[in-house]
Amino acid sequence: MAGNNQTPTEYIQHHLQNLTFGNHPENGWSMAHSAQEASDMGFWAIHLDTLGWSIGLGVLFLWLFRKAGKAATTGVPSGLQNFVELMVEFVDNSVKDTFHGKSQLIAPLSLTIFCWVFLMNLMDLVPVDILPMLAQKIGVMFGADPAHVYFKVVPTTDINATLGMSLSVFGLIIFYTIREKGITGFIGELTLHPFNSPNKLVQALFVPVNFLLETVTLLAKPVSLGLRLFGNMYAGELIFILVAMIGLWQLPLHFTWAVFHILVITLQAFIFMMLTIVYLSMAVEKH
Repeated sequence: MAGNNQTPTEYIQHHLQNLTFGNHPENGWSMAHSAQEASDMGFWAIHLDTLGWSIGLGVLFLWLFRKAGKAATTGVPSGLQNFVELMVEFVDNSVKDTFHGKSQLIAPLSLTIFCWVFLMNLMDLVPVDILPMLAQKIGVMFGADPAHVYFKVVPTTDINATLGMSLSVFGLIIFYTIREKGITGFIGELTLHPFNSPNKLVQALFVPVNFLLETVTLLAKPVSLGLRLFGNMYAGELIFILVAMIGLWQLPLHFTWAVFHILVITLQAFIFMMLTIVYLSMAVEKH
């Protein structure tokens, strides 16, 4: 895409590189012109494409649901109203069946997670060359070298985005646990389970083991939540890139894989939402 002389490896690497802005040790605040420059910018580098698409799709979700809410009628509903009501009812039933506490936040949060993640995943169905080529043409208009214009369209193929969302869920887990059980209850969950004994001396010996096991279990929740979504979407995007390298036959193969990938896109959004509900339900349950 970036050039006709690209090798297959260069083509794949170009598609998997984010549009990165950060503070380079030599160039100062600038756009990264290679994967090495992006790496040199360190932790605080910003993936502009991931951030832009995430915010844009979030705004699209809010606009569509607000539009449906303002136009809602008790008469014959529009197609958009039917769709929104279906989504709200589906998520509401999922929360009622899974979440065992009382909170007015869980249902709206779950609806937002499902729709937002689904929209971000849905960008994977756009042919991989279309939007990056458009970004290159815009970059050339501003004097950029097309080989150095990177543009990833699917935010959930960026581990920074998926781990960022999962860490937000992790923060809610800690918040709800402390709110429902207090600091002592939270510490007790980390030190008095799974091994317990009526003998105080034996229980004291179990505390370090329990703390290690429960801390690993607690930290594994956001890590597995973020990596599961990232891994599935990254693999799907890579297959689309490999299909695009075939040439004239890419559209039939793209369509075939896209039909199957629709299931993956929906399933991953549903899993992220359901695990969030389950984790928050576990946080409010008192043992």
